[in-house]
Amino acid sequence: MRVLILEDEPLIAMDLEDIILDMLDADCVWASSLNDGLMRIREGVDFALLDFDLGGANSLPVARCLEAMNIPFCFVSGSLSEVPSRFSNVPKVAKPYKSADIARVFAAA
Repeated sequence: MRVLILEDEPLIAMDLEDIILDMLDADCVWASSLNDGLMRIREGVDFALLDFDLGGANSLPVARCLEAMNIPFCFVSGSLSEVPSRFSNVPKVAKPYKSADIARVFAAA
């Protein structure tokens, strides 16, 4: 499984990767910006964890692209109140999160 972590804070991205690797035999790829995220999707991913607020931008274009490609994803963000209602069916994990929160997302996927 190839997992995209779209997160502009490197320490959070590293923590998410550690949590994922403790649960799954996965290949984690990081992206810290909207353009990086879109590029990683073109390279192929099976699941994505998206921070909503990317320091001046948001991850909605990546979310729409994942949705169009039928690739499951989850918002992991401190800005969940800003996620449009059209994504109400997408799993969401609020920061600060616990490892168990991330594990539940993968168990449901």
